[in-house]
Amino acid sequence: MVETARVRERWERIHAPRAARHLATDGAENFTGTFRALGKIAYSGSRVSASVVDLNSGKTLVAIDDRIVLPTASIGKILLLIEVSARLTARDLPGLGIMDKTPLDAIGDSGLWQHLQVPSLPATDLAALVGATSDNLATNVLLRQVGLAAVRARTESLGLTRTALLDLVRDRRGPDDAPQLSVGSTAELSWLFGALARNEIVDPVTSQRVLGWLSLNSDTSMVAGAFALDPLAHRGVDHDTLLVNKTGTDTGVRAEAGALRGSGRAVAYAVTVQFTDDNLAARMRVLEAMRVVGVDLLEYVHQARPEKTPQKH
Repeated sequence: MVETARVRERWERIHAPRAARHLATDGAENFTGTFRALGKIAYSGSRVSASVVDLNSGKTLVAIDDRIVLPTASIGKILLLIEVSARLTARDLPGLGIMDKTPLDAIGDSGLWQHLQVPSLPATDLAALVGATSDNLATNVLLRQVGLAAVRARTESLGLTRTALLDLVRDRRGPDDAPQLSVGSTAELSWLFGALARNEIVDPVTSQRVLGWLSLNSDTSMVAGAFALDPLAHRGVDHDTLLVNKTGTDTGVRAEAGALRGSGRAVAYAVTVQFTDDNLAARMRVLEAMRVVGVDLLEYVHQARPEKTPQKH
């Protein structure tokens, strides 16, 4: 009954009405650039979804079609990392020791393990590879051991209904395969990163372990491109800026979700764009729009929180 109540509470929190707002009066919540940039590519035919939430107040700062479900490419790997971390915390370790790569797991594109000679690695190292380089081979090996059904069950237990890891990573998707690796809504993804930052996903140990893996992420090509961080080394605070994020890239899909803390505020954010990826210019327009979102986020988190006016008695 307690777990059921928690799931219900999470569901209500995620699906509560959200009013997007930006205030140009004091500049503290000015996301005009975000609305303009994302609106421009939306009018050109892209499907756009975005969500930004203040981690301290819980207020929704940006909500642009944040409930629609769009392909999110590798972002769904976060759900696998959560399941792996939860099993490590619970010491449910069968199969989560040294793991071998097999020909059935072979996959190209992102990741380092496919280029290394070592045939076996500990599960924790594989999770680190997923966090750092979105390693496809490491993802498939972990998923083979953990099982997609377990990841789905964990996702449902978190109250997520529009976000899912649908399949293992494939070089080609046939008619009998899931059409996408993962899907999600930005409302749920921003909530998920906020919950991780608050140590609310399963328990603090599980949340912190997942954040540690994700802090290794070397992809700052999208929203995070505006933060001026070292792509290969930003686990600590740099100029009062701390980032944890996950990206997803596929043909016609660019997605990013994360948590960003600055000198004054902190936010959880998610942006997904599905577009016609038929030329380089179209792709560059999408990336430029996502970096505008990053500029607004950076300005917001580095603006001091307004002091409360003392009440007179």
